[in-house]
Amino acid sequence: MNREERTEQKMQELFHSHAAGDEGSDGEFMQILQGYIFGDVCYTGSLDNRMRELVTVTVLTVLSALPQIKAHVGASLNAGCTPVEIREAVYQCAPFIGFPKTLNAIAAMNEVFTQNGIGLPLPSQKTLAGRDENERYQRGLDIQTPLYGDEIKDRYTWLPKPFDEAVPRFLTELCFGDFNTRTGLDGKTRELLTVVLLAAMGGAEVQVKSHVEGALKAGSTREEIVCALVHASGYMGIPRLFNALNTCRDLLAEE
Repeated sequence: MNREERTEQKMQELFHSHAAGDEGSDGEFMQILQGYIFGDVCYTGSLDNRMRELVTVTVLTVLSALPQIKAHVGASLNAGCTPVEIREAVYQCAPFIGFPKTLNAIAAMNEVFTQNGIGLPLPSQKTLAGRDENERYQRGLDIQTPLYGDEIKDRYTWLPKPFDEAVPRFLTELCFGDFNTRTGLDGKTRELLTVVLLAAMGGAEVQVKSHVEGALKAGSTREEIVCALVHASGYMGIPRLFNALNTCRDLLAEE
């Protein structure tokens, strides 16, 4: 297939619509956009449509691109993602981008679910029993430690009390306890999506590198991580792609 045929095929798969032509006020721009994302990037690398759409929804959540979130929630369903998988990808952005942006993305996502006849609320993916005050911390620590050790706890010992202990604990309880203990996405997928969302934020290169290490430990290959970052480039921009790649060159270069 040539580039035009690839673009048409991918648009049909994901959106059940034809690729852009000359119609409308900005047909030429849409042809450039679709040619790059759906004609080039989507055919480069090993990730399937399902994983690519989870990457896309994650990046769009970071960017608060609400109209595009709606379009790609629909595309995610067409690609074979379950509603629970899509929801978990959006939910786990909260510790990184904050709750307000995540709530906006959830509202956009739920609008699409409702339009598609998907009943809300979706089935619970919570695994915390909630009977033990330390459960969030301990369960989170069980996930965090094999991937990251005591890095955060050791890094912030200089903070004034009580924040020297509270800040690392909040990270463990919120990121790993509240979200990573949930079912609906496996640990490998969660770590790969975390790499992408940090890259999309910009200015979080220290965390990008840390989570690339975590993604490798969780089972992603170098090629899968690079593929996810390159796929995100059409949404987050080329500079943020290069920042992430350059920051992690020693981890991602072929051996």
